[in-house]
Amino acid sequence: MRLGVGEVKKKPLEVLERKLSVVQPTNLDTSLPRRTLSLCPECRRLIPAEIYQEDEKVFISKRCPDHGEFRDLYYGDLETFERFHEFALDGVGVENPHTTIRNSCPYDCGLCEQHYSHPGIVNIDITNRCNLRCPICFANANALGYVFELDYEHVAAMLELLKELRPVSPPAIQFSGGEPTIHRDFLKMIRKARELGFPQIQVATNGVKLADFQFTQALVDAGLHTVYLQFDGFKEEVYETARGMRNLLEVKMRVIENCRRVKPEPLSTVLVPTVLKGVNDDEVGEIVNFGLENLDVIRAVNFQPVSLSGRIGYDERMKFRYTIGDLIRDLVDQTDYLEKEDFYPVPVAAAISELVSAVHGEEKVAFTCHPACGAATYLFKTDDGRVTPITRFVDVEGLYEKSLEISQNIKGKRFGRIRALVKSFDILRYIDQDKAPKGLNLRGILKAILLKATKRSLADFHWKTLFIGTMHFMDLYNYDVERVKRCVVHYVTPDGRLIPFCAYNTGPTYREEVERKFSIPLEEWKNVAERENAGD
Repeated sequence: MRLGVGEVKKKPLEVLERKLSVVQPTNLDTSLPRRTLSLCPECRRLIPAEIYQEDEKVFISKRCPDHGEFRDLYYGDLETFERFHEFALDGVGVENPHTTIRNSCPYDCGLCEQHYSHPGIVNIDITNRCNLRCPICFANANALGYVFELDYEHVAAMLELLKELRPVSPPAIQFSGGEPTIHRDFLKMIRKARELGFPQIQVATNGVKLADFQFTQALVDAGLHTVYLQFDGFKEEVYETARGMRNLLEVKMRVIENCRRVKPEPLSTVLVPTVLKGVNDDEVGEIVNFGLENLDVIRAVNFQPVSLSGRIGYDERMKFRYTIGDLIRDLVDQTDYLEKEDFYPVPVAAAISELVSAVHGEEKVAFTCHPACGAATYLFKTDDGRVTPITRFVDVEGLYEKSLEISQNIKGKRFGRIRALVKSFDILRYIDQDKAPKGLNLRGILKAILLKATKRSLADFHWKTLFIGTMHFMDLYNYDVERVKRCVVHYVTPDGRLIPFCAYNTGPTYREEVERKFSIPLEEWKNVAERENAGD
């Protein structure tokens, strides 16, 4: 069904001066209290805000001249917040920005020259239709009165645009919505992404269609790499609260089994729980344990603390507000193998990206998001059932600092090409192989990454471990422009722009503007669909 209006802009602006690094020292103020910019939850005007500590937590407060004072919890654990900021790094943005700067962030998204990071994961919303009616969904797919659904030609052009990004094209694209699996051309879109050579092709799904084994196998045959499966816990009442219906757990279990059964190998599955305080925060440890029990198919658990929408008073927000600091504390309390110190902010991994880029003389993707945006660790499970976090045998901070030091020396021309490669092996000393789980040769894997930096060498690591991650997407109450400027998760739009996740969904009205521009009224869509189905 062709609903597109206009054309994808394939001609980006003139390429800026090339940067040889993928990270740089941050200019972020990491002290408390500190000033930032935020948005008014009522009128979305850009207003000053302050981030400050109180009762071992971090809060944000702001005042709109028309709508008054607003206060919200920014981060639930001061100690973790301050530790994470020690690893703040900025990226280098994009060399071919698609929009010019006319206003202040976040009003010039496209990306513009103000953006510090390059895209690591790009979402493509291919429809706003859905086969569920989730109360917490920011896409609000069934209540808008119009259908936003891109045709194959538009999506193909958007994928081609992403391959042109510099200094590095995004390694991962994720089809999203709505529910992307109900789009009639979804398999064709996956095949196009595979044809273009994206290393990671993903789908964010509620799993309803993947309960059909034949459909799941068709996804694999088309070229899908990873399923991001909405998975909110094990209690039916959780699904009733979060998704508007019971009996969804059985569907999720069937999807996981189908992903296990497909050929030629299991389809990599990431569990994605949306966490609401007082609803399913008591199950986060059990969800991780479930992932560890199914390592043959589940590769990661990526928690998403709920983003609150609509007009909600402070007391009501605090009933549901859940932050990364709260999640880490609950994971420690609900498991017998995790500590707070096992978690690090996402930019820690960017130091390795910088080193690999320096050694190979070409830019690699670096996840240089704001320290408050996410957290992660890796867990390894041995045959006897013992679970070991990566921090028990890797000096993460030493590895981080040494990687940056060697990178600077390479870029400073202190090492030739061969010596640079040999010198990069110095980071291997921060891995205590004697304490590593039996059978895991992490030194060998990291050495292979430095030598070849191939998808296979990275896969060797990920297929032996469970990644535990979290990203806390913002809403209008805890909005911080400094986080938007460093976002690494973006949406590509039909008119050729790249917009940070939190700007697209909860900042200025980008989602509404894009969807209305490329949509038709619901009743008109039903008539068109009926005619097309009759012709099939």
